[in-house]
Amino acid sequence: MLQIGPHSVATRVVLAPMVGVTDQPFRQLCARLGTQAGIAEMISADRSLWGTRKSRHRLTGRGGFPLLWIQIAGNDPAQMADAARAQADLGAHIIDINMGCPAKNVCGKGAGSALLRDETLVASILSAVVAAVPELPVTLKMRTGWSPELRNGVRIARIAQDSGIRLLSVHGRTRACRFEGQAEFDTVREIVRAVQLPVLANGDIRSAAQASAVLAHTGAAGVMIGRAAQGRPWLCGSIDAALAGKACDAPAATEIDALLLEHIELLHAFYGEQQGLRIARKHAGWYLADTEGEREFLRAFHQIDSGKGQLAALRSHFLCRQQREALAA
Repeated sequence: MLQIGPHSVATRVVLAPMVGVTDQPFRQLCARLGTQAGIAEMISADRSLWGTRKSRHRLTGRGGFPLLWIQIAGNDPAQMADAARAQADLGAHIIDINMGCPAKNVCGKGAGSALLRDETLVASILSAVVAAVPELPVTLKMRTGWSPELRNGVRIARIAQDSGIRLLSVHGRTRACRFEGQAEFDTVREIVRAVQLPVLANGDIRSAAQASAVLAHTGAAGVMIGRAAQGRPWLCGSIDAALAGKACDAPAATEIDALLLEHIELLHAFYGEQQGLRIARKHAGWYLADTEGEREFLRAFHQIDSGKGQLAALRSHFLCRQQREALAA
């Protein structure tokens, strides 16, 4: 069981929030395939931006999970508190605060992992958000520090605990490391030992074996899966099952083909055809990235300008591949 304030979730694996990835269609598919908890895409705490088409999509629905876990980003305590209250009014069950995003457009505004440089501001933001939504648990996603020279994750974790945060997700890199090199989990282990909060270990976890090793090394309550789930909506559920000692084979190629078609149909329905087909291109690339000989097909696929055309091209491509494999067998 993962305990998040008053909420108990029967899982040790949480889907990470990823802008442009963990939208409602993707979370809906992940939930159907066994994922028990996941955080929606980050949304700005500036409510004046919530009327845009992009933000309206991010504010929509819980994506198939029993709990709606929303992430907000910003650098002003009052604005963050206001956004949290608004999210509570919209039906959120859990509020997550982003202090982990390393992107330039986020850190350049003093938000995301840029906040890790200012521990006083961290405390102000966390306390303001917790006080704003006393009926909801507030969680924090963070990194191990601003840079290898300023790896202050343990201090940030203690500030979070003192501020009333109920769960931490810790990516095993600093902001300066972005996504380069390997995640390190020694600092995550120090954080686990320093606080009495559930901690999720995050970074470079792509399999049940890796998840098990990270849990053993850190003593964390669970793991958070991010980029490895792109194009693999079954991954969190299969890792969770494996950690519980249940057999869970990876889907066969024909099953993955069917999932991609379903995913693209969900994207077209959710975003509308024009925006949906653009978003579908990157998801198709992730699904097919590890499949030999798909590069030429993807180049042609990315030029298709209709939703029906995308689906027809994929069905034809899958059928041709199955025929080739049958002849080679």
